[in-house]
Amino acid sequence: MAELLLETRIPEQKQYESKPFPAVISPSLSIPIPALSLPLLTQSIRTQKPYLDSLLHESGAVLFRGFPVNSADDFNDVVEAFGFDELPYVGGAAPRTSVVGRVFTANESPPDQKIPFHHEMAQVPEFPSKLFFYCEIEPKSGGETPIVLSHIVYERMKIAHPEFVQRLEEHGLVYVRVLGEEDDPSSPIGRGWKSTFLTHDKNVAELRAANLGMKLEWTEDGAKTVMGPIPAIKYDESRNRKVWFNSMVAAYTGWEDKRNDPTKAVMFGDGMALPKDIVHDCLRILEEECVAFQWQRGDVLLLDNWAVLHSRRSFDPPRRVLASLCK
Repeated sequence: MAELLLETRIPEQKQYESKPFPAVISPSLSIPIPALSLPLLTQSIRTQKPYLDSLLHESGAVLFRGFPVNSADDFNDVVEAFGFDELPYVGGAAPRTSVVGRVFTANESPPDQKIPFHHEMAQVPEFPSKLFFYCEIEPKSGGETPIVLSHIVYERMKIAHPEFVQRLEEHGLVYVRVLGEEDDPSSPIGRGWKSTFLTHDKNVAELRAANLGMKLEWTEDGAKTVMGPIPAIKYDESRNRKVWFNSMVAAYTGWEDKRNDPTKAVMFGDGMALPKDIVHDCLRILEEECVAFQWQRGDVLLLDNWAVLHSRRSFDPPRRVLASLCK
């Protein structure tokens, strides 16, 4: 292991099967602070890639803290150093802005809104396998990005609600979202159809929707998308375990704006409504099992999207967290 990268601890960490969650990497104390540089970090990432890959596989999440990652450009260099292929953000619901290279803003919905737990783009067939977050401006207060291990949620739900989980495994879920033409920055799911499908042409949008397995119905002032039925539980082959890979709680509790009623945003694959009490019990389990640490400027968080769900708590501005998605 290179001298620069040192596994450390933070108070918020949890232990699962004697492995820390998340894993935390900080600069080794043997490196004098004046010698700490971005090129040293990116070079260490390249040379220690097998070690970092195995750490991510074991833990599901790796937080890099205390390194000189001072701008969006620096963050882009860190992402590039890992060498993962980029995944364009097509079909996602969140309003975002491209910043530089492979970097864009994380969900830009208003600070007083929570963003519920979800796997990134779980409601479309092509989703990122990994994602990065970077704290450019730390929040005045709040604004954590809580993370939770998906297989733990599955195991707890199976014990608490076996018949519900069986029904989910049999039927999957259908997601319904009503979109305006343009983005609505006041909404957590406010991407309009033009930026959702990266086009102004309705024919191109229909084609891109079809490629995602999505039905697109045009309305007077926008469009309605219907996705599914798609699986709500996936099998993580690399770890030989089932994961709670869906946006059920996020859609049912958070897909709300002037166009969308969240209780109609998601249903069983056969059209049957979801029982409210069980959805809210799932939310309770997510909150119980999650880890939420305070963002510090320069933090880079790498998540395995197969293993971990994430959310966002409300905050007092300023806060700027950037993201990058990888295939």
